[in-house]
Amino acid sequence: MSTNWPAGVGRVVLPEIDSTNLEAARIAPGLTGPVWLLALRQTKGKGRRGRDWRDPEGNFAASYITRPGGPPDQVALRSFVAALALFDALVKVTGRPEAFALKWPNDVLCHGGKLAGILLESIGHGAQVGHLIIGIGVNLRSAPEAEAGSVPPVSLMGETGTSVDPEAFLDILAPVFAQWEHQLVTYGFAPIRRAWLDRAARLGQVITARTVTQSHTGTFEGIDATGALQLRGPQGMQAIPAADIYFA
Repeated sequence: MSTNWPAGVGRVVLPEIDSTNLEAARIAPGLTGPVWLLALRQTKGKGRRGRDWRDPEGNFAASYITRPGGPPDQVALRSFVAALALFDALVKVTGRPEAFALKWPNDVLCHGGKLAGILLESIGHGAQVGHLIIGIGVNLRSAPEAEAGSVPPVSLMGETGTSVDPEAFLDILAPVFAQWEHQLVTYGFAPIRRAWLDRAARLGQVITARTVTQSHTGTFEGIDATGALQLRGPQGMQAIPAADIYFA
């Protein structure tokens, strides 16, 4: 474990598991504090909207489990915390900030290809969040096959020539995540929002946001105080809380 490991945060490394998010949900009731859970091999990883997350050996598959305070809409802002932490960890590993960008709502790009994804899931009753699980997958060594219409996946090794094993990457990621989490808890979302926009892909450019029922094309103007996408189209500015993003 890194000497910079955040105080009070657990660290569990498993040789193999079905899904770190599923395992996090199983162990959550017995936890007394936040924990990082890393799987060296994940057999049934999942992404947004129930999609499979393919996880070749040597890639990074981890979940962070915590009991955050605040209402669900504020708890969900941890997706931006995770994205900023991933960006910083990747820069620390490679020394190449120009290679990376953040794609709304929860992807990290490397040279325009999808390098990492983030999945938030909550455990609770009604409007209350008991535990928050932040699942993170990073293509450290190899990239899965591309899906039609999606941003092509890439690997850190393939794009930058940098080799880092999952445990070493976790030891870099956990401290920077703790720093951004402290920023959110102490100062609110405003500094997180500014930092995320400084690293955003296609800001000021035309993109398409597709929800379950609609497709909207316009200029990506930013994100608002709730984390919703701000898209300026023929009908003016729209705030879109959830969608899949496609680049023109």
